[in-house]
Formats: sequence, structure tokens, C-alpha cells
Amino acid sequence: MYLKIDFNSDEAIYMQLRNQIIYSIATSEIQEGDNLPSVRDLADNIGINMHTVNKAYTILKQEGYLKLDRRKGAVIAIDMNKMQAMEEMREELRVTLAKAFCKNISCKEAHDIVDEIFKEFERR
Repeated sequence: MYLKIDFNSDEAIYMQLRNQIIYSIATSEIQEGDNLPSVRDLADNIGINMHTVNKAYTILKQEGYLKLDRRKGAVIAIDMNKMQAMEEMREELRVTLAKAFCKNISCKEAHDIVDEIFKEFERR
């Protein structure tokens, strides 16, 4: 799994890490049952604090993307029902689409972007 952290980004490092792991799941780069690196190993490899990795893993666990096991470490385990996932997506998209609306991005342009992104996941 390749992770790229932008240390100059306004987005918090733990959120970048979370988002990239979710993207890696969506693109099948990592799959159900795969182990993620230990908190210490990932922090050392990226050059970030262990607490930052731990925070990302904790959020991923709370959101239903992984399980933390003392023996196996962090394991990808998708545990979210579709209705809950759709409601969370609706709330996240509401803000994203409000930003797009304020920047004069049309409904069609937004749909085209969504279609383009979904094709990224389907190709794999």
C-alpha cells in the first residue's frame, strides 16, 4: 500500500491517512482481511508521530473500515450497512455540493465528476 502525505496541506495528517486507506480499499489495493502495518511501523515509514497513525486507525475502526486485534493488529473489516453508508455519504456530499454550487459548478459537471471517480474504482 502506497501512502503519500502532503505535509504542506491544510488537511490534518491523520485525515489524509484515513482518506488514503479508504481509497485503497475502494480501489482493491487492500482488501477485506488484509493487515495494515503496525502503528509504529507505519509512523516510522511515513515519518510521522505514532499518535497520528493511532488516531487515523481509531477513526477507521469507528467508521467500520477496520478491526483492531491485539494479535493481528489492524485488519481491514468492512462493517457498515448500506443505509447507514448512504446517509453518511448524503451528509458529506451536502457540504461538498454546497461548495461546488458556490463556485458555479453545474449539476451536470458534478455528475460527470462522480461518474469519473466511480470509474476509477470499477477499473480495478
